[in-house]
Amino acid sequence: MDITIIGGGLAGCEAAWQAAAEGLHVTLYEMKPLRYSPAHQRKELAELVCSNSLRGAGMNNAVGCLKEELRRCHSLFLAAADATAIPAGGALAVDREAFAAFITARLTAHPRIKLIREELTAIPAAGTVIIASGPLTSPPLAADIARFTGAEQLYFYDAIAPIIEADSIDFSRAWRASRYAKGGDDYINCPLGKEEYLRFIDDLNGAEKVQPRDFEQAIHFEGCMPIEELAARGPLTLAFGPMKPVGLPDPRTGREPFAVIQLRQDNRHATLFNIVGFQTKLTYPEQRRIFRTIPGLHDARFARLGSMHRNTFINAPRVLDERLRASTDPRIFFAGQITGVEGYVESAGSGFLAGIFAARTLKGMTVVPPPQTTALGALLTHLRSADPENFQPMNVNYGLFPPLTETRKLKRADRRLAQAERALTDLAPWWAQLMEERRDAGE
Repeated sequence: MDITIIGGGLAGCEAAWQAAAEGLHVTLYEMKPLRYSPAHQRKELAELVCSNSLRGAGMNNAVGCLKEELRRCHSLFLAAADATAIPAGGALAVDREAFAAFITARLTAHPRIKLIREELTAIPAAGTVIIASGPLTSPPLAADIARFTGAEQLYFYDAIAPIIEADSIDFSRAWRASRYAKGGDDYINCPLGKEEYLRFIDDLNGAEKVQPRDFEQAIHFEGCMPIEELAARGPLTLAFGPMKPVGLPDPRTGREPFAVIQLRQDNRHATLFNIVGFQTKLTYPEQRRIFRTIPGLHDARFARLGSMHRNTFINAPRVLDERLRASTDPRIFFAGQITGVEGYVESAGSGFLAGIFAARTLKGMTVVPPPQTTALGALLTHLRSADPENFQPMNVNYGLFPPLTETRKLKRADRRLAQAERALTDLAPWWAQLMEERRDAGE
């Protein structure tokens, strides 16, 4: 009744903690300090690399709801964060060194968790395994994961376009249609006149870009070129590329505009739309400034901003089942950013679920996922049901939650609070059942 976990980051540590809480013995493999990834520097487990912020603490943001769910479910990650929190206004930020030390101390002191400082270069051939090797998985292990999943299902570089909340789009300028009226009204179209288009190109060319870190140098394939790189090739490149207006007459004029920016539905509830072909290296402030000049998006709310960076992740909708388990091998589970979640909190959340799912599967128990109305359940549902043809890593956001069933019109802030209240209400019986079963088992 042992579980092997590969990776001592946030997801691996949380998975180890939850599996041990289920009564199983865990062997946790961490390659530091024998070998470091290009981004890691310290030997402790759960090292926070890019930031010490765990983002917003309030329920107006879905990540705040996710943190509260994890807090109520006895997450080690949240216990560490609360114990090492530092002032950060409306966000939850931590002392990075103290945070990592807290988690390292808890795990190394646990009688059912054995930490081995060793690099695993291949998936173990036997036993239950949770792969939580992170976005910078070492090349030998990544090669074996590619062999296991199929090389075409493993990605090493994000090319992410911004995602807009649907109810922030101005339909007095934008309209729904597919090119040449084929396929129904599947796209939202934002038209630009010639002067608007040329100003937009000038903005892209003059905007501040994120500079890649040394280990993120990469050749961009033509199919996922940053939008600003295309703009730099010539003023009309985008008008004849992803912004071509052919087959999209503006219903208000009956004529094709000079250029069109299209948004494609990104989730099954049609609450989120991504800007087609707009993967970008622009800084976040520049994205907000420039993309809000697009007709119809002047009040756009961004559920996710665009980015391009090194990130190893699998095509979860094709590779995993609803329990974060490999569909081709029921003894292999995945957790963390390698599943296609984005962010520290989301990584810990997937580790929380993977630890419970793997432990209960191994014990032959019923494995019930959290309700889809919760932040944990919404994130899990996204990994399972997202479009595999366009799958990209995602932060938790309220657009992933099922819409509220009440008919009265709520303001955006009130709607988010109502979704958070529903999530915590629905989480309670699910977690209570798990705790009762643990007590009955004597864990």
